[in-house]
Amino acid sequence: MFTQFVVKLYSRCNFGCPDCYVYEHRDRGWRAEPLIMSPATMRRLCVRIAEHLRRHRPERAQVALHGGEPLLAGPLAVERFARGLRDETEGLPTQVDLLVQTNASLLDRAFLDVFRRYGITVGVSVDGTPESHDRRRPDRGGEGTYAEVARALSLLRTPRHRPLYRGLLCVIDIEADPVATYEALLEHEPPAVDLLLPLATWQFPPHRPPGAGDAPYGRWLAAMFDRWFDAARRETSVRLFDSLLDVQLGGTSSSEMWGQYGADVVVIQPSGLIEYNDVLKTVSSLAGRSPLHIAAHDFDHAAADPGFAAERAGLAGLCGQCRSCPVVDICGGGLRAHRHRPDNGFDNPSCYCPDLRFLIDHARKRLTKGVISLRARLDRKGMSA
Repeated sequence: MFTQFVVKLYSRCNFGCPDCYVYEHRDRGWRAEPLIMSPATMRRLCVRIAEHLRRHRPERAQVALHGGEPLLAGPLAVERFARGLRDETEGLPTQVDLLVQTNASLLDRAFLDVFRRYGITVGVSVDGTPESHDRRRPDRGGEGTYAEVARALSLLRTPRHRPLYRGLLCVIDIEADPVATYEALLEHEPPAVDLLLPLATWQFPPHRPPGAGDAPYGRWLAAMFDRWFDAARRETSVRLFDSLLDVQLGGTSSSEMWGQYGADVVVIQPSGLIEYNDVLKTVSSLAGRSPLHIAAHDFDHAAADPGFAAERAGLAGLCGQCRSCPVVDICGGGLRAHRHRPDNGFDNPSCYCPDLRFLIDHARKRLTKGVISLRARLDRKGMSA
C-alpha cells in the first residue's frame, strides 16, 4: 500500500541548483518527459489514487505536487489537478492531505487563491542564510534567489494565507554555521522545518571539509539540535529532531530518516510513468525507474513490484553490519540511496553512518540528562510518582 504520492506536474525547473538530485546527478530521464502533465493523465492519476485509497482505507494519505518546479505548470493546471483529486476522493474515509513543495519564486496571490479553495498547503525550499541559499539555489543565470523566496514567504505569512504555510525544507550546508542556519530559518516564522542531508552514495560521497573528522554532518546537526532543544520556548518543529526523540522514546517516526519501516512513496512523472522514490536518482540513471505506467497499472500492481518492495523491506533489507548495530531500531539504516555502492548495491551501511550515530548518541544523552533534571525538580517539589 502507498500513502505518499509524489506528483510531478512539471518536469523542468527555473533554478539551477548545482546539487539538485533530479537534474545534476546521474539520471537524465527528465529530458524525455513532457513539460507538463496533460489533463487526461491528471484525470487518470486522480482515479488511480482514489481507487487505491478506497481499497486500502488508510487513515491518512499525502499527495505532494512536486517537480521540477510545480508552479511552472501555472495556477490553472494546479487547480485542474486539485479539483480532480478532491472530486475523486470525496467521501473516502481517508484524510487526503494535498500539498505543494516549491522554490516559491513564482508564488503569488493567484496561486494562493487556488491553494485556499482546495486546501493545498505550501512547503518552501530555502537553504538557511541568504549567503548559503544564494550559493546553493541560484537561478538559471547563476543569480541568487533568496530575495524572491523571502518575498514569497512574507506573502505566505500574512494572516489571510498563514493557514496554508506548511513549513520550510532546508538541505544542510556543511560550510554554513548550523546555529546561524537555524536562526535564519526562524526569521521566516515556519510552523515546521525539514532538514535534509545532501544526497550522496559511497561512490559519490558527501562533501566533507578537510580536517572535519569522521562525523561532520552529525556534529553540525548536534549543534543545531542543542540550539533547538535548549530554547526557552518551542520555536518550531524540526521534524528530523522531533522524530528522533519520538523514536528514542519508543514512538514512531514521521521522518524517513529514522525508524525501521522503510518508505511507502510512489512518484508519478508528467507522462504517467510510475517511478520509485526520487532520491534513487542520485544512484544511477536507471535506479529510480520502474516498468509501470498509470495507463496500464494500478497502484496495487506497483506495490507488488520488487523495486517498491525493496523500499519497504525495513530491517530485512539492511546489511549484516546494520542489523547487528545497537541503534538500528532508531536509525533503520538511513535513506536507502545513501547505502549504495556499485559493487554490491544497497548491501551497505549509510555513507552517513558515523554522522547518524553521532547525532543519535548526542540526542540520547541530551534526552537522558533532561529527564534526570526533570525528575530531580519534581522530587524537590514532592511531585514525582
